[in-house]
Amino acid sequence: MKKLIALLCIALSSASVHAADDCAARAAEKKLAGAAKDSFMKKCVADAGGGGGACAAAADEKKLAGAARNSFVKKCEADAKGNSASAACEAQAGEKKLAGAAKTSFVKKCVADATAAK
Repeated sequence: MKKLIALLCIALSSASVHAADDCAARAAEKKLAGAAKDSFMKKCVADAGGGGGACAAAADEKKLAGAARNSFVKKCEADAKGNSASAACEAQAGEKKLAGAAKTSFVKKCVADATAAK
């Protein structure tokens, strides 16, 4: 189940990266900046299905509610905004069956290493 969730997050991340790239290009064409650009990007990515809509649907499928749903959607959206390194590291932690502090530490180091490699 954890692998399925990780794969879903990775798929959402790659789809939303393309949506975000398209939206960024459209924002540049419109010469948007600052708050106007932020607002445009948020709406554009959500309309493209790379934002909260897909994450909310995944939360609905998992039958999450309340704080658990909000937390899941927030993390999903963060991953969808291009943080694919985090999703990949989460997947690796899941494969290694890490939990708690060990998982947190592993993911933090993994993301740091991936960011440094870029």
